[in-house]
Amino acid sequence: MKNQRPVFLAAALSSVLLAACAAPSTSADKGADPAKPKVDATIKNDAAPAARINLRGFTWNLDSAVDAAGKPIALLQREGKYGLKLSFVGDNLGVSGGCNHVGAGFKLDGDRLHVGDFRTTLMACQDARLMQMDSAIAEQLKGDVAYAVEGQPPNPRLLLTTAAGAKLVLSGEPTAETRYGSAGTTEFLEVDSQLRECPHPLMPNHKCLWVRERKYDDNGVALKTADEWHFLYQDIEGYQHEAGIRNVVRVKKFDVKNPPADAPSVAYVLDMVVESEAAPAPKAK
Repeated sequence: MKNQRPVFLAAALSSVLLAACAAPSTSADKGADPAKPKVDATIKNDAAPAARINLRGFTWNLDSAVDAAGKPIALLQREGKYGLKLSFVGDNLGVSGGCNHVGAGFKLDGDRLHVGDFRTTLMACQDARLMQMDSAIAEQLKGDVAYAVEGQPPNPRLLLTTAAGAKLVLSGEPTAETRYGSAGTTEFLEVDSQLRECPHPLMPNHKCLWVRERKYDDNGVALKTADEWHFLYQDIEGYQHEAGIRNVVRVKKFDVKNPPADAPSVAYVLDMVVESEAAPAPKAK
């Protein structure tokens, strides 16, 4: 029996939360306001001026989070680790790593982020802690958040001080757009439930993804598939194949500048899984 889990509602809402990129404002701070959060002095002295780092050029991974008293914020941990990620896309702040895609509008004003009301997709998760993470991060980041950036690319750190005095430290990971130097193009690929042996001159019995391109209209309705199934002789960055599960994935496709000899001239990066189902086990021969 197939267990089909189309998630186009989540995909559509996620696209709203993570809108097209736009350069953030870097207007000067118009004077201190005692009602607004300030960056801790020890952080401020070691940190680079925030405007020098393009926040939207990185995905920010949460390394640590403590409250105003310096105690770890347990709800933001997952199995002893911090799994939340922040992305600044256009004028939207997106949060992932919990149960849902969570996002809010934001504006930059000097060394502060003005964060609006959070929106979320409505997926349920068996692990209740993941949903608690969604609520906890939204609660921490709402309102005015002081920020500074420490270090330089490719490994900057983002330092946030929330309105409640909590301190979050996040490490920057260059986005695919930053790494490949372009916006890339979006494609949908249907990935078969089983890997297949594919010819490779240096790797006997090598197995590849078996894929075909999928297309959708403006309303997200699947169009008739014209592409033939074929080998994908490379990995999709961020995609973990699971035997027995057929997926449709949204990927970003990038041209690779000056690839090494015999290396692909394009790269595929997972954007999101939009459809997934368990496929019947193959019949024994």
